[in-house]
Amino acid sequence: MKRKLIFASNNPNKADEIRHVLGESFQIMTLKEAGIVVEIPEPHDSFQENALEKSRYIQQATGMDCFSEDSGLEVEALHGAPGVKSARYAGENSTDQQNTEKLLAALENVRQRAAQFKTVISLILDGKEYFFEGECKGVISETPMGNNGFGYDPVFVPAGSQKSFAEMTMDEKSAISHRKKAVRKMADFLLHI
Repeated sequence: MKRKLIFASNNPNKADEIRHVLGESFQIMTLKEAGIVVEIPEPHDSFQENALEKSRYIQQATGMDCFSEDSGLEVEALHGAPGVKSARYAGENSTDQQNTEKLLAALENVRQRAAQFKTVISLILDGKEYFFEGECKGVISETPMGNNGFGYDPVFVPAGSQKSFAEMTMDEKSAISHRKKAVRKMADFLLHI
C-alpha cells in the first residue's frame, strides 16, 4: 500500500515535479486534493521557518503525515533577493512575468549575475520533524528564454548549461533542479525508514 503524504501546496507544477521524483512509492496529495482550502501564510524570513510553519499547520489540522517546501531565487548582486519573497517580488498578487520583469530591471547594467535556486522541505512523519535542502547554482540571463516551467525559469541558466530552465524538458530540469535535490534526499530517507 502506498504511503500517503499531504503536500502543503496547491501549486500543480511543484506537485508534478515532486511526483515525478518520488515515483510510484507514495501517494502525494495537494491541499485541494486533501480537501483543505486555506492559504497558509509564509511570514518568516527564512525558507526553513516558512516550510515548517506550513507543515505544522497541515499536520495539526489533519493529523496526517505531510511535507511542505519553501523555495525561491537568491541573486548574489541583490544580497539574496528576491529570496523568500520570490513569488511576491513585484507585489502581493504579482504574476511570474511581473516578478521576472522586476528582477531583470533590478539587474540592468549589473555584470555579476550569479544566482541560485534554493528549496527547503519540512517533513512531519509520525510526529517528528525533518528538513531536506537542495540548491541549484547558475546565472540570470539578460532576457527570458523558453516557454516551459514557471516562475523565474525563463531567466535562470543553471551552471554548466547554455539553456534556461524554461528551455529544458521536465526530465532535463528535474535532473538538476534544487527541488529534485531536496526531494531526492527526502525520498532516500522515506525509502529507508
